Amino acid sequence: MKKFASLILCGAMILGLSGCGSAPETPASAPSLASESASESASDVPATPDNSDDEFVSAYAAFAVTSDSLHDGFWDEITANTVNGQNLSPDLKWDPVEGATCYAIYMVDLNTHYFLHWVQGDITETTLPQGFAGSKYYVGMYPPAGSTHRYTVYVFALKNPVERVKGSVNGISPKTPEFMTALDTDKDGNTGNIISVGRISGKFTGK
Repeated sequence: MKKFASLILCGAMILGLSGCGSAPETPASAPSLASESASESASDVPATPDNSDDEFVSAYAAFAVTSDSLHDGFWDEITANTVNGQNLSPDLKWDPVEGATCYAIYMVDLNTHYFLHWVQGDITETTLPQGFAGSKYYVGMYPPAGSTHRYTVYVFALKNPVERVKGSVNGISPKTPEFMTALDTDKDGNTGNIISVGRISGKFTGK
């Protein structure tokens, strides 16, 4: 009987030691907060400006242009030439481009065969308030009711002024690509005048 009790006691001790000696189960590792933070930060970083996907300016280096008149991919109503719009050119902002003495702007509706909404040159500022262009150089967006068009603003950084920024607003200009290319020759006939091009694009739906 004593021998049987001893065997039971030894077995219990062995099981106890075995349980204490085993490593605890390792829980699945939680995502690293540092990794999450880095990922979020990366997604907040704006993409590097690139013109390679644009038929007009793919040959030129790009710079960033921003506008407070653009929200969720759509231009504000105030920039439109509609019943509710005020026909004001959108505000624009960009960092000064090294070597540039002036800038030229084209705003194009590519859904309507190069319809020009903004044509202006000899700009020396890099922060343009809403309505900067005036009615001589700008006409607001007015696509057909229910139709959504995309309007792209191109800002050309130029080494020197040009003789004339070609094209007129409020009309279709099939020669728009030629007008833009002409900016590469300054008023004295020197070529290589375009340093880089910034652009910003947004939509507007007719009311």
